Amino acid sequence: MKSITQRRYLFITLLLFAAFTSTAQTADNNTKKEPVMKTYLIERDIPGAGQLTAPDLKSISQKSCSVLTEMGPKIKWLHSYVTGNKIYCVYQAENEALLREHGKKGGFPVTNITEIATTISPATAKE
Repeated sequence: MKSITQRRYLFITLLLFAAFTSTAQTADNNTKKEPVMKTYLIERDIPGAGQLTAPDLKSISQKSCSVLTEMGPKIKWLHSYVTGNKIYCVYQAENEALLREHGKKGGFPVTNITEIATTISPATAKE
């Protein structure tokens, strides 16, 4: 009987030890967090943007991608919407300064930058 009780205590001790070390590892991992990437909408005033040709848009896209490659993983272009006289670009970046740097290096105007708090869609109505 004493042997079974000792085994139970040993088992409980091992479980507690495992839980403690798991928590300690999680705490260690939390101190090395990846930087938070926020999502932004960039408004660019570009007269005649809606009349840009496919080769023009390809060239602009290639320039943007080359600047992004140079800048590294702290900034990412998701997609853009081309309208009559504006292009609206959706980016992820650690901060707004990186977006302005990208615009300057690429020669892209930056009219306005807005951080996107969240997104909704028709699927939101069903959730």
